[in-house]
Amino acid sequence: MRAVWLENQVLSFRENVPESGLLKGEALVKVRLAGICGTDLELVKGYYPYCGIPGHEFVGVIEQAPDATARVGQRVVADINVGCGKCSDCLASGHKHCKTRSVLGIKNRQGAFADYLSLPLQNLIPIPETVSDEAAVFTEPLAAALQIQQQIQIGDADSVLVIGAGRLGQLIAQTLASLAGQLTVVARYKSQQVLLSAHDIDWTQAGGIRDRSFAIVIEATGSPAGFALARQAVRPRGTIVLKSTYRDTDVSKWPLQLSSLVVDEITVVGSRCGPMATALDQLEQKRVDPTGLIAKRYFLNDALAAFEHAAAPGALKILFQITP
Repeated sequence: MRAVWLENQVLSFRENVPESGLLKGEALVKVRLAGICGTDLELVKGYYPYCGIPGHEFVGVIEQAPDATARVGQRVVADINVGCGKCSDCLASGHKHCKTRSVLGIKNRQGAFADYLSLPLQNLIPIPETVSDEAAVFTEPLAAALQIQQQIQIGDADSVLVIGAGRLGQLIAQTLASLAGQLTVVARYKSQQVLLSAHDIDWTQAGGIRDRSFAIVIEATGSPAGFALARQAVRPRGTIVLKSTYRDTDVSKWPLQLSSLVVDEITVVGSRCGPMATALDQLEQKRVDPTGLIAKRYFLNDALAAFEHAAAPGALKILFQITP
């Protein structure tokens, strides 16, 4: 099959990659549409030593399901984490924290930038008929945005700052627009600012943020500068949510003044994958419209150009059109 291949931080397009064999309980999915996200870009930079087919945001159709033939033909998205379901971590914290988990296109499992992928049936979630492929391909990052609401309470008395108005930051902003009493997004680029304004979401430049002025700050850049701004903007007894892929683990580059976090009693929350069913419901009810984030579609054989475009400053969502 055709696929984008990542090895030793080098991307290539291959036409003869073998399909993964199906294990018991798994299904073969024909991929229709897939999106490049920040984690894919960081994998190329060496965020995690992954070798194989990247990609985890996708829409596909179940083509083979030996253990559930009635599901053949279903249009699906997926929970990308596959845990053992039996260990203490799975039982206590959920499968996405399993020590032996595989993660689609990220860890020990071939991903979505290919003609086909395989996942357990229980990970595959049917897409409502009224949700287009173009909207459904955002289900996984939208679920990640919605995870914030699963972890902390946000109400109309709260002032919220989102730092970063890229692909994920835009989705976070849309999900919080009707919840927070005051919502502001730090947006560097004109294309980001235009999208936020179209949804009546206030935006500002980094220099326009007052110190210690927000109850909740969501850091969505993954950069030391973004964290520094978050620490500057959060008020005492406030909350910082880390919502990005953090590649740089050199502590010396990060403004981590632990004593000030203690003195100001700051809560720091790590936030990752989220509720897929809730995300699909938001799309079905049209409470969130992510399609304005789509910048361009590429075919698999244009993978290098697609990744270059996705990595450009201010770039929004780049998609692979894999099958009609």
